[in-house]
Amino acid sequence: MKIDFDKRYPLLPLRDVVVFPYMIIPLFVGRDKSMKALDRAMKGDRLIVLATQKDANVTSPERGDIYDIGTISEILQLLKLPDGTIKVLVEGKQRCYITDFISEDEFYEIGIKNIEREADTGSDIFALKNTLIKEFEKYIKLNKKVPKEALTSVSGIENLSQLADVIISHVEMRIEYKQTLLELGNPVDRISKLIELINGEIEVMYIEKKIQGQVRKQMEKTQKEYYLNEQMKIIKKELGQSGEEIDEIEELKKSIEKANMSSEAKTKALQEIKRLEKMPPMSAESTVVRTFIEWLRDVPWNKKTKDMKKIDQSMDILNEDHYGLDEVKERIIEYIAVSKLSKKLKGPILCFVGPPGVGKTSLGKSVARALGRRFIRMSLGGVRDEAEIRGHRRTYVGALPGRIIQMLKKVGTRNPVILLDEIDKMSMDFRGDPSSALLEVLDPEQNSAFIDHYLEIPYDLSDVMFITTANVQHEIPLPLLDRMEIIEINSYTEPEKLNIAINYLVSKQIKENGLKLANIEFSRDSMLYTIRHYTREAGVRNIERVIAKVCRKAAREVVQNDKNFKKIITPEVLHEYLGPIRFKYGVREQNHEVGLAKGLAWTSIGGEVLNIEALLVKGKGKITLTGKLGEVMQESGQAALTYIKANTQFFNLNEDFISNYDIHLHVPEGGIPKDGPSAGITMAVVIASVYSNIQVRCDVAMTGEITLRGKVLPIGGLKEKILAAHRADIKHVILPKENEKDIEKLPEYIKKEMVYHPVSTMEEVLFLSLANPEKFFRDQEKTRVLYDKWKEAIGDWYIEAEKPVDDAKNVKM
Repeated sequence: MKIDFDKRYPLLPLRDVVVFPYMIIPLFVGRDKSMKALDRAMKGDRLIVLATQKDANVTSPERGDIYDIGTISEILQLLKLPDGTIKVLVEGKQRCYITDFISEDEFYEIGIKNIEREADTGSDIFALKNTLIKEFEKYIKLNKKVPKEALTSVSGIENLSQLADVIISHVEMRIEYKQTLLELGNPVDRISKLIELINGEIEVMYIEKKIQGQVRKQMEKTQKEYYLNEQMKIIKKELGQSGEEIDEIEELKKSIEKANMSSEAKTKALQEIKRLEKMPPMSAESTVVRTFIEWLRDVPWNKKTKDMKKIDQSMDILNEDHYGLDEVKERIIEYIAVSKLSKKLKGPILCFVGPPGVGKTSLGKSVARALGRRFIRMSLGGVRDEAEIRGHRRTYVGALPGRIIQMLKKVGTRNPVILLDEIDKMSMDFRGDPSSALLEVLDPEQNSAFIDHYLEIPYDLSDVMFITTANVQHEIPLPLLDRMEIIEINSYTEPEKLNIAINYLVSKQIKENGLKLANIEFSRDSMLYTIRHYTREAGVRNIERVIAKVCRKAAREVVQNDKNFKKIITPEVLHEYLGPIRFKYGVREQNHEVGLAKGLAWTSIGGEVLNIEALLVKGKGKITLTGKLGEVMQESGQAALTYIKANTQFFNLNEDFISNYDIHLHVPEGGIPKDGPSAGITMAVVIASVYSNIQVRCDVAMTGEITLRGKVLPIGGLKEKILAAHRADIKHVILPKENEKDIEKLPEYIKKEMVYHPVSTMEEVLFLSLANPEKFFRDQEKTRVLYDKWKEAIGDWYIEAEKPVDDAKNVKM
């Protein structure tokens, strides 16, 4: 077929293939432009240019993504497939150079020019041709994928250019190399390059063949050695001698006899030893079996440590390590007392729940020391694979028991104290749910027959004392929570922090920083100043960091002066070492304000006082809530607004006024997420204040959930909230009636210094929190009833409030 190089031709970009002249190849086409190019060629002379993409991953190639040299080819056959793609059979005709892209709309239409050159003649060309055929023959002998008939077919080709292109189609090489050969229009240059590339491929195949031969030889050697070893075993056995392998197996048998294993584990181990005896010693399976036997042997099936049963001594250890925490200490002493009376006592499953830094993890170590048991810790934070708990089945390569069995092997006894840290931070994915696997571990009724997937033999965990820790109780799965005895470790009070710092942390940091007691002195006042103004947390972790920093500063001065130098820590020295104070203490607003109330919130680092504020803007009676509030807190705001609107007939509020003004309620520190229902009554007070233009008392803080009918529901975290109010110099706290029982758990000094107002209804909250409640309630009789109920708590401020009040500072509580 004659090719017109002055004509335009459609272009079909190819991925991972280079088409040469005289080459017939099927192609599968699915791209829209490519199918249109085929359609255009079929309507004409069936000629199309095939050019390879530089990057096969490009789905919509541009001009720069396609090589300049391609092959003009003839479409021999075209078949449309059911999936919408096209199968086309093409034959390469001639090399061409893409001169320009004329159109790129529906398909690529290009101009081309011929780059083929006629081959020279002579003896040198004949020698080059023979060399190529000989190299191709070597290649065929090494590469079994190329049929031997290919050599016969190329031997009869006289045309040098055709000979090179046909051989190229049979040789496996990288796309870049094939494109290089396609771009060589001179047959002599092409054959020279092809010989060079074939030589390189032959060299690689020689090396591969050599490696395969060595591997085969090694395998034959291993099989031969195994056969001879088996013969040697039998010969030595007949002679009454034993080889190394026999010695190793005998050692395993002896160690199993000494291991004091359970009968089931011992039977399983001996069965595996029989299997091991029949295996070749160098096989992979024998290594797996040997590892399994060693795990069975090393797990402590019956080895136990003796518990310390002297109650006084155990209590001394607990008190030595931790200040306070009476509930935990009592529970451990109870366990020791019962264990003295009962021999069948199962290990308790305790869960310490509390904010960070209160000593949950270190308390686990102290419990182990008080019981005289060994201690080991496992962090569950981020664990999302069930196999971490139960182990992998032995079908997997590199399988191991779960972390529970691994820890027992490490401590070497079956009755340690195992601390499962951060149990509330487990997660799950496609590999399973580790919390479900822990259900069996932490159930005293089930863990006496715990089955690890690797061992596949029941293991008794009933003697283990499991202690888990968590920061937040509601994030622990309910079935898991039901199996544990919850012990809440609340935030430390100020006196507790002071005692821990003076009696524990100071001496610890003095020692760790290379100081002596004679080099530094912390007074109780300076330590109290540190706690109040440089830390704000539920525990004592930050206090320890601050003490460590002070000790480092003092150590520097000791080095600069002399070893007898002594630094007395005062507030002025703290300012010098630590910089300006970070937190204010005992400072609150002194004036009552409209639309500003103090709520109490619980956080992971203790309690906080939240200033909730509101303003009116013209609108349609809607509410806007801002301050990065969670869904529950936003719903509390909606419920508070609904309650106020629904009860305007009882309050001195103008319904038309309310319907014409929107309320914007904001909780400052908008960058910190806030959520929970306990701010409901505070939001209702703020809304009532802005609608009535009555001030809210500045010396009152409140917490409680509100219902649409004005009931006040109980909340959690009361201790932390009360401590926050005390820290902010707020003496009066309004709290739900059902939380009144929690006041008994508060420290005595907090009970004496604070005034608590347990309420059941929102009317009581409004009466106690507004500066002039008689102006808010329409029904004066109801106001009098509320006054009679609360007069002992509020003193005579209500009688004073009946008089005109010019200055909110004159109102006392």
